[in-house]
Amino acid sequence: MEGCEELESSLLTQPWASVCFGESPFLAKACFGDTGYILLISDLSSVWYESADVQVVEQRSKELNKRLTVHVSSFLHRLRNLMSPLLEGQPGTATSFSCHHVAGGLSLHVKSELSGLPFYWDFHCCPAPMQMVSRHLVRPLIRMSLALQYQVQELTSLLLQKDAEIEDYRESEAALSRGRLRTEPFQEKMFQQNFMAENLPRICGAGEGQAFTSALQQLYTAVTQQEAKQARKRQHSEDTEDPAPAAEPAGHPHPPPPSQEDETVSSSENTTPASSPTQKLRLPVAKAKPKKAKGLFS
Repeated sequence: MEGCEELESSLLTQPWASVCFGESPFLAKACFGDTGYILLISDLSSVWYESADVQVVEQRSKELNKRLTVHVSSFLHRLRNLMSPLLEGQPGTATSFSCHHVAGGLSLHVKSELSGLPFYWDFHCCPAPMQMVSRHLVRPLIRMSLALQYQVQELTSLLLQKDAEIEDYRESEAALSRGRLRTEPFQEKMFQQNFMAENLPRICGAGEGQAFTSALQQLYTAVTQQEAKQARKRQHSEDTEDPAPAAEPAGHPHPPPPSQEDETVSSSENTTPASSPTQKLRLPVAKAKPKKAKGLFS
């Protein structure tokens, strides 16, 4: 049986998807198991969630679907099949989703069919705790930003190396066979200025529903998988660093009291401050190295 912690760990590596309920854009992610589910929804102003176990699913299914008598796992399987196409950007035409704000939360209503009978479900979402918001949204976005910054620096370094190689060819009196392929040397500062002035306004005006494209979903999954892997390593390290206390040697149940000299030495050792170096993240930037020309353009 999946526990709540296992479901949330699986939810962590699920990417956020851009969805629409009516006229309102949202971000959502969900994880369904055989004994429960966890759903996260955000409008980029608030974040709501619901974590439901077997008892909650069974009780709510009886209230909403009195004519249906199926096992709880079948309900969860049906909910997974209804939500998955929505999160993949391909909602089924036979299923409708609607949401409305309630006191202190958000309610998501699902209407579909199961075995030829109407099927209804309500997700009763409450505000997500700050720790969950940080784990599923804030920290991954920060790591994604660092990864994209490193990627830009690598690409910039590669462009500068290519420009140096092309310049070396030109100095060797090589000529392009097709003039349309000629490019100007890459200027990083000018590129950044043009990007801020021309592309950034267009990107920011794309709307909140375009927050996670397919490429960003893949990057989010990769980042959260690394975080989950590191968390497992930390847990394993903590488990192995907690050995059982050593047994007292036979014949000496109580060690002799320390002498005055021992107390003085121990006191001086305890008062010595311990220093720990602070590590800073440094993103390496490769320097451009011109290469010698080995031939002419063809």
